[in-house]
Amino acid sequence: MPLPAILKEKLRLPVVAAPLFIVSHPTLTLAQCKAGVIGAFPALNARPESQLDEWLAEITETLAVHDRRNPDRPAAPFAVNQIVHKSNRRLEHDLQMCVKYKVPVVISSLGAVPEVNDAIHSYGGIVLHDIINNRHANSAIRKGADGLIAVAAGAGGHAGTLSPFALVQEIREWFDGPLLLSGAIATGGAVLAAQAMGADIAYIGSPFIATTEARAPDAYKEMIVGGSASDIVYSNYFTGIHGNYLKGSIEAAGLDPDRLPEADPSKMDFDRATSGAKAWKDIWGSGQGIGAVKSVGSAESVVSRLESEYRAARERLGLAG
Repeated sequence: MPLPAILKEKLRLPVVAAPLFIVSHPTLTLAQCKAGVIGAFPALNARPESQLDEWLAEITETLAVHDRRNPDRPAAPFAVNQIVHKSNRRLEHDLQMCVKYKVPVVISSLGAVPEVNDAIHSYGGIVLHDIINNRHANSAIRKGADGLIAVAAGAGGHAGTLSPFALVQEIREWFDGPLLLSGAIATGGAVLAAQAMGADIAYIGSPFIATTEARAPDAYKEMIVGGSASDIVYSNYFTGIHGNYLKGSIEAAGLDPDRLPEADPSKMDFDRATSGAKAWKDIWGSGQGIGAVKSVGSAESVVSRLESEYRAARERLGLAG
């Protein structure tokens, strides 16, 4: 099945910038889109909820102006992440805002809901649902999602434990639609590797934390720059769902990263405080690929690096283009 035009025609690279809780906001999203990759942000980052209307107006108007001024270099589209879990009391409002502004791509997480898919399809948008195993992937497509984001081992924030090779292989046995891959992808070579194993697009988050446009504390950015895979801790203690976090932020909160207790998954809270430290605000998410991030720079510089590495990897393999 060919990729929808929205996922390929205006992209400089086959990359979607993952929506980063707290960190992603219009400044970063716009910079990513102008740099040629799909920029994204979680709807819940707009607080209070009325701010989502303002953000979507700003993004759509700014990108329209950019495209009029740069007809030979139009911006990539943008995406909004919706948490569809029952704990998200804002979902109906935030979904209405996506429909109002005809958000091109919606990324749904923590549950597949046909009504969400129907709302986005009503104006021609597409829905990509993130999953951590083949069973969830099947459910998402049966309920009307257009594509999948395979969140494999090593991805930042809420992540699975399966090897990307195994996860993509199992999905591709039955699904030939849009497939994105997440999990420690931080170089252009890794983008090409994701395509080689069967994914269409790489889903990249952590390198964009260490950008000038990111809404993250300087200490967070520097921890990304100075970190490596060994600095990542996998735990469900902070939200009830397993995820990857920076060890240094856990230690700074006065906790022992090697002795975190197990949380009760039935009491999942995406945005709760635990032992005085708040998930995402104090305990910082990150993927295992951060060893490739050497400095804080602009979103454009991240995309340029990825593009250069991607082209070099293709040349090494003797691939045209």
